[in-house]
Amino acid sequence: MSLPKRTLGAKGPPVSAIGLGCMGMSQSYGTGEERESIATIDRAIELGVTFFDTADAYGDGANERLVGKALKGKRDRVFLATKFGFVVDPKSGDRSIDGSPAHVRAACDASLERLGVDTIDLYYLHRVDPNTPIEETVRAMAGLVEQGKVRYLGLSEVSPATLERAHRVHPITAVQSEYSLWTRDPEDGVLATCERLGAGLVPFSPLGRGFLTGAIRSTAPLGDDDFRRTLPRFDPGNFEKNLALVDRVTEVARAKGCTPAQLALAWVLAQGPHIVPIPGTKRRARLEENVGAASVHLSSDDLKAIDAAMPRGSVVGDRYREAAMKMINR
Repeated sequence: MSLPKRTLGAKGPPVSAIGLGCMGMSQSYGTGEERESIATIDRAIELGVTFFDTADAYGDGANERLVGKALKGKRDRVFLATKFGFVVDPKSGDRSIDGSPAHVRAACDASLERLGVDTIDLYYLHRVDPNTPIEETVRAMAGLVEQGKVRYLGLSEVSPATLERAHRVHPITAVQSEYSLWTRDPEDGVLATCERLGAGLVPFSPLGRGFLTGAIRSTAPLGDDDFRRTLPRFDPGNFEKNLALVDRVTEVARAKGCTPAQLALAWVLAQGPHIVPIPGTKRRARLEENVGAASVHLSSDDLKAIDAAMPRGSVVGDRYREAAMKMINR
C-alpha cells in the first residue's frame, strides 16, 4: 500500500500521513529487540512511512544509534526528526532541561554523529528550558539551519504564547505534543495557533500509551520497569474507570469494522489536515495495524459517536506525576 501524504503546516514539508515513533524500541516499554525493531523500520518504509521520530534522550542515545543503523542506505527515502534538551545529572540522576545556545550546538553535533547523517530534517526542543528565554534557544537552533545541519525547527509541549514568541525568531515547522482521545491538551490553543502560524501538529502517544488499543486489560503483564506503571492513569482505580471508556470506544470501532487502535488514529487524523500522528511500536504487526488507520474514513456521525464514547475530560488521572507535569505546556 502507499500511505497518503500530508504537509507539516500549510506550506511545510510533505511527510507520510502517519509516522513512526521509535522511542519504545529503546526504552520505557520493556526490553528492546534490535532485530525486530530494525525489521519494523524496514517494513514501515515498505508501507510508505517516510516520517521517523527519535530523540537524544531515548535510551541515552541508543535510540538514535538504532534508527541511524536501520536507515543506513535509505536516508533519501525518509524525513528524520530528533529532539534535544533533556540532560541527566551524573551524580543524582535527576533530569532537567538545557536550552542554552551552547547545549543546542553540542547536542546537535552529538545527534548527527549517532544518527550517522549530515543533516537532521526536523530538530525539536524536547521541553522548554525555564532558565533560558525561548528566543535564545530558537536563535541558536536557527544557526543550525544556516549551517546546513538542520532543515526545519520544531518545539515539543509548548504553550501557545511560547510558540508565538519562538515563531517570531524563526519559523516553527511543527509542534510535537501528546494528543489523542484521552489527552486533548492541544485543543486549548495550540492547535489554533499552529494553524494560524502555518505549523503542523505531530501528536505523540496518539494511542494513549497503548491503552486505546483495547489490548491492555490489566497492569499485571506490564514489566516492573514499564514506564506506564508510573503514570496516574494506570493507577488502581483510575485504570478501571479508563478501561470502561476504552470499552465504549471499542464498541464504536466494532460497528465501524476497524480495530480500536485504527479508530483512535483515524480520529486524530480527522482533527486537521496538517496533523501527523507518530504512533510508536517496535513490532511489525502493530505497525501494519496502525498504518491501516489511514484508510479509515470517519463521518460526522462517527465522530459524534466517538466523542460520546470518550468525551473530553472523562479520562481519570493526570498525564504524568507532578514533576513531569511541570515540564509540559510551558
